[in-house]
Amino acid sequence: MSTRPALVSWSGGKDSALAMWRARRQGWEPVALFNMLAAREERSRSHGLAPAVLAAQAQALGLPLVTARADWSDYEAVFIATLRDEARRAEAVVFGDIDLDAHREWEEKVCHAAGLEAVLPLWQQPRRALVDEMIATGFVARICTVRDGVLPAAFLGRVLDDGCVRELEALGVDPCGEAGEFHTLVVDGPGFAAPLELRTGHTHSLGGCTFIDFSLA
Repeated sequence: MSTRPALVSWSGGKDSALAMWRARRQGWEPVALFNMLAAREERSRSHGLAPAVLAAQAQALGLPLVTARADWSDYEAVFIATLRDEARRAEAVVFGDIDLDAHREWEEKVCHAAGLEAVLPLWQQPRRALVDEMIATGFVARICTVRDGVLPAAFLGRVLDDGCVRELEALGVDPCGEAGEFHTLVVDGPGFAAPLELRTGHTHSLGGCTFIDFSLA
């Protein structure tokens, strides 16, 4: 089967990892991972991950990492500009969104502006089924962010396995975290040359969320 080149919108978490895995099976060949960093901090915008950790993921996956920095005020413009630069080697962008229409509409808009196709391999799939697939496929994801007042900070650093999923559901929390209840960091799985060796550090709060610092061991 012939393949087509695609950039992967990479948060570092389970949904972008599973989306990339599914995209490969649908005939897309990832050419790079793309992550948006905070404008004035050494962390990613969505998951609060250190650039060195994102780079280690990319290295383990054998892919280049593309990053850009932005505030919310210029996020869209910077995102589109980066996609236009990447259009020389990609025909599409793979996203890990599941069922939030506003996210899909934005992704299709920015891809259209850059002359690229938006690909959403997880779109409208049952959330619990996706979590089960992620675990069964062999991805190992650790919780790196929790929404304050929704999920206790004691979940930070935990592996999202079957037992953790049951605990989340018992608390009334969506095990996909699609509404931002929590975020994850993938440390191993299909395509990884080796698991990431990480240390956990301090926790800190920002914007209604609590993050745990991961660093390379």
